[in-house]
Amino acid sequence: MINYFKKIVVKHNKKTVGYLAELSETAIAFQYDSSWLEEGFSLSPFSLPLNNKVFYNSKPIFNGLFGVFHDSMPDGWGEILLRRFLAKKGYDYDQLSPIIKLTLIGENGLGGLIYEPSQSTNTTSEEYDLDTLALDIETVLSESGAEIDLDLLFRLGGSSGGARPKVHLQINSEHWIVKFPCVIDKPSIGIEEYNANILAKKCGINANNCRLFPSNIYPSGLFGAQRFDRKGEQRTHVISLSAILETSHRIPNLDYIHLFQVIDKISIDKGDSLEAFRRMCFNVFYGNKDDHGKNISFFYDEDLKGYRLSPAYDITRTPYKREHEMTVFGNGNPNENDILAVAKYLKLPLKACKDIMDKTKAILFSGDL
Repeated sequence: MINYFKKIVVKHNKKTVGYLAELSETAIAFQYDSSWLEEGFSLSPFSLPLNNKVFYNSKPIFNGLFGVFHDSMPDGWGEILLRRFLAKKGYDYDQLSPIIKLTLIGENGLGGLIYEPSQSTNTTSEEYDLDTLALDIETVLSESGAEIDLDLLFRLGGSSGGARPKVHLQINSEHWIVKFPCVIDKPSIGIEEYNANILAKKCGINANNCRLFPSNIYPSGLFGAQRFDRKGEQRTHVISLSAILETSHRIPNLDYIHLFQVIDKISIDKGDSLEAFRRMCFNVFYGNKDDHGKNISFFYDEDLKGYRLSPAYDITRTPYKREHEMTVFGNGNPNENDILAVAKYLKLPLKACKDIMDKTKAILFSGDL
C-alpha cells in the first residue's frame, strides 16, 4: 500500500536539509531547515541560494519541482520499472504527485539527497546473480508477461536514468552501477563502453572507475561503473547541468558554451574549463552524441566547500543519433573549427586547447585501444 504525503523531509548524510510541500497540483514549495542554513550549502547554486525564503518553481517543466530534486526521479529504464511496479499494485504512475514519487525512491536515488518518509527498501548490500537479473530484464523489455521478481528489479534499478537497464549493487564497501543491453544494443555493448572509458582516460579525461562483470549470457561482459556519489556510507551531493539551468535534457536546447559559463560561475576548480574542453573534443571526435545536460554533472566538494565538475560518465559511441544533443558553437555536427571557435569565444588558453585537441585526435585515430 502506498501512503500519501503532502510534505516530506529532504536529508543529506543524516542531516536535515529542508522541506518539500505540495501546495496544489502544480505548486511545490521548498524551504531550507534553519540548521542547514547555518552549516550547509546551496543545493542548486542559481535557483536555491542559502536563505530562509520559501522557494517556488514557476516553470511547469518538472511538475513544480526544482531541477535538483527532479534529478532524484527515475528516468528511462527507472521510469519503466516504477510504472510496472505501481501498476502491479494497482496504482497509476501518472496520477501520483512528484512528492509521492520521491518517497518511493526514498534513499535509493542517485546523488546525495534522500527523502523521508521513505516508502522504499534499500537492498544494495546484498549479492545477486547477474545472469538471472539479465533474464528478468529481457522479460521486461520483451513485454512477454512472464513471471519475474519485479519488486527486486525495482529496488535495484528503480531510480535509474537512461535507456539501458541498470542495477545498483554494493560490493564490499564500493557502490557500482551495472548496465545491461537494451533492445537496440549489440550483445557486445558492455565491452564497447568499457573500451570507450579506457580511451577517455588515455585522453586525460577524469572518468570514473569502471570494470567488466562476467556473464554467461553476454560473454564479452557487462559494463560496470563505480559510483562517485557514494563513499562507503557517505553520500555526495550531485546536480546535473540540466538541473542547474532548470531545463529538461529531453529538450536539446544547450550548447557547450552553456557548460563553460556554468563552470565559470560555480566551479571551485579552475581546471574544470580545460577538463570540459577535453570532454567536448573527445565526444566530437569519438562520436558520443548522447552529450545532453543530464550526462554532465557537478558535485559539491565538502573539503573545498564548492562545486566541481563530476567524473565523466555514460561515455559511448552513438552512431544512431544524427546530431549531438548539445551543440558546439551552434553546430549539431561540429568540426575542429567549431571546437576552436568555442575556445576563442570564451577566451580559453588557445595553445592548451589546441594541444588537447591534437592529443585527443592522435589517441582516437591511432587505432590502439
